[in-house]
Amino acid sequence: MTDLSMVLEATGALAGAGGLGVAKVRAPRVYWSLVGLPVAWGRFTVTYRSTMDVCGLTVQPSRLRAFLTRNVARREVLPVPPKVRGVRGTSTGMRVTLRLPAGLEPADLVAASERLRHAWGVHSVTIAETKPGFVQLRMTGYDVLRRVRMPRKARPEGLAVPVALREDGTAFVRDFRKVPMALTLGANNSGKSVYQRNLIKGLATLPVALVGIDCKRGVEQSAYAPRLSALVTTPDEAASLLDVLVSEMESRFDLLSRHGVSDMWDLDEELRPVPVVVLVDEVAELFLISSRKDEERRERIVTALIRLAQMARAVGIYLEVCGQRFGSELGKGATMLRAQLTGRVVHRVNDKQTAEMGLADVAPDAVVAAGLIPAERPGTAVAADSSGGWTKIRTPHTSRDDVVAVCQKFAHLVPDLPALDPYRPHVPADAPVSGPSLVKPRPVTD
Repeated sequence: MTDLSMVLEATGALAGAGGLGVAKVRAPRVYWSLVGLPVAWGRFTVTYRSTMDVCGLTVQPSRLRAFLTRNVARREVLPVPPKVRGVRGTSTGMRVTLRLPAGLEPADLVAASERLRHAWGVHSVTIAETKPGFVQLRMTGYDVLRRVRMPRKARPEGLAVPVALREDGTAFVRDFRKVPMALTLGANNSGKSVYQRNLIKGLATLPVALVGIDCKRGVEQSAYAPRLSALVTTPDEAASLLDVLVSEMESRFDLLSRHGVSDMWDLDEELRPVPVVVLVDEVAELFLISSRKDEERRERIVTALIRLAQMARAVGIYLEVCGQRFGSELGKGATMLRAQLTGRVVHRVNDKQTAEMGLADVAPDAVVAAGLIPAERPGTAVAADSSGGWTKIRTPHTSRDDVVAVCQKFAHLVPDLPALDPYRPHVPADAPVSGPSLVKPRPVTD
């Protein structure tokens, strides 16, 4: 009987260990909540002071504190680490709020993030400044980008659309009010199209006008025609449409001038024009020319894009530009336009130069990370902006049919913009959910 009990106990222990091993791979959230979080929390609590000291994240105490410690408390005077103001566990990691002592800044913790990650045995540590003097350590217990699961609270709101998951487990939000112009780069099969699908899927539910420029004969964007206010599929049409958008921008500036404001969002709601998001797929097609007769068209396109990128934010016209490469080899105006696109998302690229085109001028430290994105992880990218901060993200897989269904469901949100009516894509009454282009060719209007 004793031997049988020992066998049953050993079998139960092995089964439990095996179950935890399976959970670590198959259900990492469950494993983290049951095992990883308590272990990491305990390790953090026990080793916090010594880890901060070894990583150079402590400062000498003030003279008053040193005097009281030495003469009143009769204890050795030790360097002071950031004070822990709160520790909170999450389904993907831990959040630790720290009060920085005088002499430390958030950049000091950013520089030591890799050492902190190894010291506490977590997958990653990122630092976010919450307010002056306070930072939050966002520890991730496992690789959340291996299987992307967007937070339940991530919903499109205002002009902010959650499109991907950050490596710290939070949603990466494309907020057009904060970052009005953006550039997305990446090689074939790197995930650019899926990123744009998620963006269109979120924007389709918001009261905005969507304008598509897809010079691959509309193979990407034509399926979303029910929700588009305009769609052009050739460079000639793009030149004409961009001229119309510049005219719309100028008329909106006249509106702002009449009411004595400098930003569209300062207008009363009944006077405020609808925001316009311009989605440019494969921007290089707008710059390339095959003969000298195309030079005039290219000049029109480049001039219009630069004018929109420089000034259109104040009147609610935003650019979302995608491409494989976007450098000086495209010719005059490419570098100038790129400088105006402050939001950057770089997927897997074929060479270091492409990563530098997208990131070197806004977040130089992110260039190396972009070059290390593996081919077997499509949708993974490095996101950065002019603030100098950057993060690794991954877009959840979204099928084209899912986006088409959303565009059809919210087709009633297409706003009335008479200037764009000549470019409104024709959608047959019996249009299929997906398949061939829904856009009928039409003559170019100058």
